[in-house]
Amino acid sequence: MASFKKTNNKIFTRAGPDLTPDNIYWKKYTAPVLVKEFGQIDYVDFSPVEPNYFAITCSVRVQIYNPITKLVIKNLSKFKEAAYGGSFRRDGKLLCAGGEEKVVKLFDVATKNLLRVFSGHKAAVHRTFFTNDNLHIASFSDDKTVALWDIASEKQIISFNEHTDYIRAGAVSPNSPNILVSGGYDKIIEMYDARMQKKVLTVNHEAPVESILFLPSGGIFLSAGGTEVRVWDVLSGGKLLAKISQHHKTVTCLRIASKGRRILSGSLDRHVKIYDAGTFNTVHTLDYPNSVLSLGISADDEMIVTGMVDGLISVRRREEERNPLELQKKKVSYRNAGKNLHIPSIDIVVEEEVKQTMSKHDAFLRKFQYSKALDCVMLPYIVNKTPHVTVALFQELIRRQGLRQAVAGRDGKPLVNILKFIIKYIGSVRLGRVILDVANILMDVYDGQLDGLATESRTMFSLLAKRLQEEEELILSLSELQGSLQMILAAAEHHLEIK
Repeated sequence: MASFKKTNNKIFTRAGPDLTPDNIYWKKYTAPVLVKEFGQIDYVDFSPVEPNYFAITCSVRVQIYNPITKLVIKNLSKFKEAAYGGSFRRDGKLLCAGGEEKVVKLFDVATKNLLRVFSGHKAAVHRTFFTNDNLHIASFSDDKTVALWDIASEKQIISFNEHTDYIRAGAVSPNSPNILVSGGYDKIIEMYDARMQKKVLTVNHEAPVESILFLPSGGIFLSAGGTEVRVWDVLSGGKLLAKISQHHKTVTCLRIASKGRRILSGSLDRHVKIYDAGTFNTVHTLDYPNSVLSLGISADDEMIVTGMVDGLISVRRREEERNPLELQKKKVSYRNAGKNLHIPSIDIVVEEEVKQTMSKHDAFLRKFQYSKALDCVMLPYIVNKTPHVTVALFQELIRRQGLRQAVAGRDGKPLVNILKFIIKYIGSVRLGRVILDVANILMDVYDGQLDGLATESRTMFSLLAKRLQEEEELILSLSELQGSLQMILAAAEHHLEIK
């Protein structure tokens, strides 16, 4: 048996994804716990302090959940109309939220008391954030204005009116209490300095802006709108550093994870993409049952919470990593052992003998019984579940120049099964090259014999001819498309050279 080389099936198996440290890290979350709310989940925010409660803004309330029990522990319901954008202060003691009532409300998280109501906007307020000094609140409204409020005096410090459409996205600098950024449905992103009381930067996202996020350094921010996430450098005057186009539907939310080393984006395409904050390459993807509207992640990546359009909240928690050294510790009891019993420190390991087995088709190949070997790999459970095994045998028979012998003299079901297999997989990227060779040999063998075959066999040959014609038309269409794309790319490169 040692001198016989088995059929190599691995060359046709489907290539799996590369297992990277990020794949391992992000796959350690448990199965999601789904919680149903009433209406769309507008915003998710985690408290920065332990035990990292998370706030869900939905309908006419902001609900605070316990991350361990996944149950509501506090309900902030001082809203007559829809609430928007409930977010915690850095100490976790206060929470601010906007809403359809055109005001910004400030709550004490511990007592649920409404502490302040900031009035002045003329339309719904969709996003509210505390500045990094914990003394002010920035609000972003559908009245096309951005306002900065003083918590102590309950008064508006300044208001900016630079947009021409609804403002649905905003962010405050992590390093300065005076720097604000807003994104509107006019596709424009504005940066303001409260000290100078004017805008200091304007960039165009070229799509309605849904979310804005500062990186921890404060010198770079990201904007999400349409199917793109764009990266902007503040220090170089708003230079566009990168365009991230990994979603095929509108990107709705952005978040920072892994202490600033990873960026998360949620989209209506039901995916959350995770990017490297240095290269902006996609490192992992999380899938969800419905379109993602909001996203939150705890400071230590322990929990990811997403809100969806149908009111579902998905809560995923990281599994605790056990120390490998602890797993090796075992309790050993030596009952009735003598005082001078010597326990050897080294065990003798006896390796288990692995018995080499040979598949049926390899056994027939070894005996040069090619027709029987082919019959073995045409069984339904092999053809349907492991087609690469069948194709590997086809290739081995071609190499041995035994395929004609194996397929000749067949009719009825044995021939029909081979034709069905060829018709099914001839368009496959992995298997198509070998299948096409098999089809050519099969047509050569049965050329001029079709009249003598059974009706079902002749029908399958007709279907094969039709399938080959479809593949030929597809290749022609793709070739035309490739030519068109090359012309477009060449024109774009020429345009850039002129610039």
